[in-house]
Amino acid sequence: MAATGFALCLFVIGHLLGNLQIFLGREALNAYGHFLQSKPGWVWTVRIGLLVLVMLHIWSAVKLSAENKAARPMGYAGNPAPPAASYASRTMPMSGLIIAAFIIYHLLHFTVKVPAVNLVKDPELRDFKTLVDYPSGFAPAARGQDIFRMMVAGFRVPLVSGFYILAMALLCLHLSHGVSAMFQSVGLKNKSCGPLLDSIARAAALTIFLGYISIPVAVLAGIVK
Repeated sequence: MAATGFALCLFVIGHLLGNLQIFLGREALNAYGHFLQSKPGWVWTVRIGLLVLVMLHIWSAVKLSAENKAARPMGYAGNPAPPAASYASRTMPMSGLIIAAFIIYHLLHFTVKVPAVNLVKDPELRDFKTLVDYPSGFAPAARGQDIFRMMVAGFRVPLVSGFYILAMALLCLHLSHGVSAMFQSVGLKNKSCGPLLDSIARAAALTIFLGYISIPVAVLAGIVK
């Protein structure tokens, strides 16, 4: 659980850094997208690796949950909330399932580009297939997809941006406990450094949340257009 969670957390950070290039302008973001598209073998290796990590993470969660129930088949009277458990830790299965549902939607939206799920009304933008010339200064001169325009069109839909922000809130709630628990799982968290690690985990989760939602908020506010 800790190992797969750590790897997935690194991907979340890397994905955020890539997406934040939208604030550098159309050319920078499109060049970054073209760089990824020009290496399909590498991209598919990462995608398959991520799928394996997600499946292992879910399997670990189910296994640990079953072991916990087997260790205490009968709960405490009145089913009180554990005093040492945070809200984030108690809702990890719920937030994890919703995040998984969002990932499927997100892939259909921006990767598979299914028009039915992007809710864009403009026919010229609905299929996310507008092409532009990439500048040679950022990537090999070529003609490819206008990823900047795709993201702006997608996040301009309030319902899509709202779902994205909700999913990021749940993801970072998940991370606020998961990052701290990761250190505990590998034996690096104790009473002396525990509070510091908990604070770092919450601060990291909040930073990631603000970073991700800054994109749809900026699009909706007309800052990025």
